[in-house]
Amino acid sequence: MSGEAVRCLICPRHCRLRPGESGFCRARTNKAGEVRLWDYGFLTALALDPVEKKPLRHFHAGRQVLSAGGYGCNLRCPHCQNHAIAMAGKDEAAGRFYSAAELVDMAAALVPQGNIGLAFTYNEPLVQYEFVRETAALLKENGLASVLVTNGYAAAEAWRGLLPLIDAMNIDVKTFRPEGYAELGGDLAVVRRNVELAAAVCHVEATLLVIPGWNDSPAEVEELAGWLAGVDANIPLHITRFFPCYRLNDAQPTPVSVVRELTAAARRRLNRVYPGNI
Repeated sequence: MSGEAVRCLICPRHCRLRPGESGFCRARTNKAGEVRLWDYGFLTALALDPVEKKPLRHFHAGRQVLSAGGYGCNLRCPHCQNHAIAMAGKDEAAGRFYSAAELVDMAAALVPQGNIGLAFTYNEPLVQYEFVRETAALLKENGLASVLVTNGYAAAEAWRGLLPLIDAMNIDVKTFRPEGYAELGGDLAVVRRNVELAAAVCHVEATLLVIPGWNDSPAEVEELAGWLAGVDANIPLHITRFFPCYRLNDAQPTPVSVVRELTAAARRRLNRVYPGNI
C-alpha cells in the first residue's frame, strides 16, 4: 500500500497495518513492510484431548489428538469460551515457543497413547496461518492427521491454500442470521462459503453454541440445518449448551430443554445431530 502500510489478507477484515501495529486479531503485525505473526510458534495451551472434545464424532472416535492453541481471534464474541487467550495480545499471552518439527515429534511420540495427530484449537488458529500451514504440511509428511477447530472466518485465497493440508475440521457457526454475525464483527456469507469449500475436500463437522435469546430460535436452527443438509445431509451438527462466561457472565445457562428442542428441530433436516454440554 502507499507509504509504509501493508494489508493483511488472511481474513476478510483485511487490516491495514503501519509498522509495529497489531491487526484486529492481535496476533499479526507489520514487520519491516511484511505482515507477520508477532510470535511465530508461540503456544499458550498444549494438551492431549479426546477427539470427541473438539468436537468430532465421526473422525477417529475414541482416539486422542494433541491439541495446540496460541492467542488472538478475528471475531469478538461476548460469549467466548476461551477469552483468556482468544482475546489476548502478545503482552497478555503466557506460554512458550515451539517449532513445527518439535510439535510433530511430540504428536508422533504420543501415537502409542492413541494420538492421531495435532489439532489447532482453543483460540482461532487461522490468525497463526503461516505456522499452521508449516506444521500441517509436516504432519502430512509424517502420516499424522491435521485437525482445525475454527470459526471459518477466512479470506477465500487463504482458506483454499490451507484446505489440502487439513484432514478434519469443526467449524463453529455462531448463528444463521447475517445481523448476528455483524454483531460479532463477521460475515455469515463468508462462513457459509468456507463450510461448502471445506466439505468438498475434508471431513467437516459444525457446532452451534446456543445463547439464550440470541440464536435459540427453532426456526433459525432448522434453517441452519437445512442449509447444511444441502451441502451434505451427513455433516454432523453439535447443538451445544452455553454456560455464563466472559461478557455474558451474568447470563443464564441454556436450558437443557432448549438444547433438546433445537436438536429435534435440526434432526428434521440432518442425519447426525448431537446435543452437547448437557
